[in-house]
Amino acid sequence: MSTTDAPKKPRETDDVPVPATLRKSLKNRHIQLIALGGAIGTGLFYGSSESIALAGPSILLAYLVGGLAIFAIVRALSEMSVEDPKAGAFSYYATRYWSKRAGFISGWNYWFNYILVSMVELSVVGSFVNYWFPAIPTWVSAAVFLVIICAANLLGVSKFGEFEFWFAIIKIVAVIAMIIGGLAVIIFVLPTASGVRASFANWFTVGNGFFPNGLMGQNSDGSWTGLLMALVVVMFSFGGTELIGITAGETEDPKTTIPRATNDIIWRILVFYIGALGVIMAVVSWNTIDGKSSPFVQIFDSVGIHAAAGILNFVCLTAVMSVYNSGLYANSRMLYSLAKQGNAPAYLGKLNSRGVPVAGVLTSAAITAIAVVVVFVWPEFAFNYLMSIATIAGIINWTMIMLTEMKFRKVVAAGGAPEDSELAGLSGQEALDAIHFKLPFAKVTPWVVLAFLALVVVLMCFSTSYRIAVIAGVIWLAILFAAYQLTQAKK
Repeated sequence: MSTTDAPKKPRETDDVPVPATLRKSLKNRHIQLIALGGAIGTGLFYGSSESIALAGPSILLAYLVGGLAIFAIVRALSEMSVEDPKAGAFSYYATRYWSKRAGFISGWNYWFNYILVSMVELSVVGSFVNYWFPAIPTWVSAAVFLVIICAANLLGVSKFGEFEFWFAIIKIVAVIAMIIGGLAVIIFVLPTASGVRASFANWFTVGNGFFPNGLMGQNSDGSWTGLLMALVVVMFSFGGTELIGITAGETEDPKTTIPRATNDIIWRILVFYIGALGVIMAVVSWNTIDGKSSPFVQIFDSVGIHAAAGILNFVCLTAVMSVYNSGLYANSRMLYSLAKQGNAPAYLGKLNSRGVPVAGVLTSAAITAIAVVVVFVWPEFAFNYLMSIATIAGIINWTMIMLTEMKFRKVVAAGGAPEDSELAGLSGQEALDAIHFKLPFAKVTPWVVLAFLALVVVLMCFSTSYRIAVIAGVIWLAILFAAYQLTQAKK
């Protein structure tokens, strides 16, 4: 069903002509940084202001709980990826272990989700460029970066890996610099811009303490706030971590690399979310973080680096490029996988001599370009409606991963493991025990995660800005079901 086994090459490069097949050119350092970079984006640098305003210091608990859920989701995906590494992981596994309908819905949902995310990232790239060059039209910036990233993806998967490696390095250095600077202020009791002494005690003494808004409460204007409402914002900041599974089909040694990258997710969340925001709220009073500027800018200002806005602008520009680079890669592989399943036009399943699904790259880039035009012409419509679908599509992705993992285990127990897997020929508990990278507490974990995701959807209904996403999600699923039936009727 998939052609992911690459022939041997004279040397490790995408420049050597070999028969068209996906290349296993992503090295361990690529996967590690792709996984890490996927969890750090503009949502952390700017979006964290909204979550802090909702929950205060208790937002750290929201990131911990949400992080555990994401860890379980990626572990479920990685369990399948290690045993059966294929391109377009979500869709392939849903088709192979569930049904063709599930593969269709999973694949096209993920593809469209990243189209919308890419659309938003490209539409805001102009604002970052305008910080230094205000005369350049925003649409020009979007067009230039679209062409650059598209060209990078066409060069081969190893080039994509290098781009993501360095994009991630920039983001990581920025967060670590902020943490070190903040800790220096706390340890050496340096003066801050606000005049408030920097201390971790500020979590409990500033603005009604650690739980200033409780678990859930209603403001005078009717809006809901509190720790539970912050979970909604927190979960969407973790979008992109599942990219690990997409890369499995082009990874040199998935049985070693994928487990290592997956297990490292926990410490990444502890350091780059909980650690970073914990330090920020120790140096800057959480109730002064109003979203008018990034909390990262505020803490850099507090340690005397007044060029913080410019530094963060550069970091966010690379973060936007990273998101679109990852999105285009994931979408091209998803279209390739859908085509191999018979759930997309056959031309999308063709590869060039570099092992790149060129049609998938160019098709995804073209659709994204059209979507960006929609943003510039009807910005209110685009952000209020199209992004609502992208929001709920993330939850649909995660839900289908957990459901597919349960189906995968049933097939493995019945003796239906992939022929090239070490599980081949095994069945029952013996087969389940032989799974190389098991999901912890696999009989219970999927149900716990599904219940948690259901809770997030219910909480979305309490928010005016997210309620439309729930409605849009129901409509979007109905469209996908109808589209599948229509394609099957035509066949």
